[in-house]
Amino acid sequence: MAIYDTEEEQLEQLKSWWANNNTSLIAGVVAAVVIVAGSNAWQGYQQEQRNQASELYQNLLDAAAKNNTESVETLAGKLNNEYGKTVYSDYATLELAKLKVGKGDFEAAKTILQQEISGGSSEMQHLSRLRLIQLLLQTKQYEQGLKLIAEVDPAKAEGFSASYDELQGDLYLGLERYDEARNAYQSALRSGQASPLVQFKLDDLTAPALINTPAK
Repeated sequence: MAIYDTEEEQLEQLKSWWANNNTSLIAGVVAAVVIVAGSNAWQGYQQEQRNQASELYQNLLDAAAKNNTESVETLAGKLNNEYGKTVYSDYATLELAKLKVGKGDFEAAKTILQQEISGGSSEMQHLSRLRLIQLLLQTKQYEQGLKLIAEVDPAKAEGFSASYDELQGDLYLGLERYDEARNAYQSALRSGQASPLVQFKLDDLTAPALINTPAK
């Protein structure tokens, strides 16, 4: 009988607990379901956004391959306006700047790259700055290029330091400041991330110096 009473008491306690807690328990379950469903819906939406942006970017690359400036500008504008938070928007901007350079419209390319430097992600700011420095090198605006490099915080340039050093060497070379160019190339090589061309550039600088060194 004692066992029966105990079971009855346990049943009553369970009923009492359920009566007091069923509302909050159900609410918790519903909230969990809503959170999971909302998270899945958001992830699905983001994936759809990425897919649409990717398709537009591929169309932009096709237009760029055909040198169709008008289509590239239209698609780049659409990517920036509708998918501005995706990486495809940033790369579309770089592609547009590249096309402007190919057309000889250097000022337009500079404006595009400067805007990306001001408002892009950290990585895109570096990529845009490097593109702009390359453009300044191409147009023999060496001092302006060196000024852009001087503005870079080395502590925030991890992964890009070798590229900055190489371009700095190229700019110094354009100014015929050979010792500084040599130092910049050597710095790029020390990083362990330099392009194979850096060693050739350094060899070209070193060879004449060795040849012209007076015999002792």
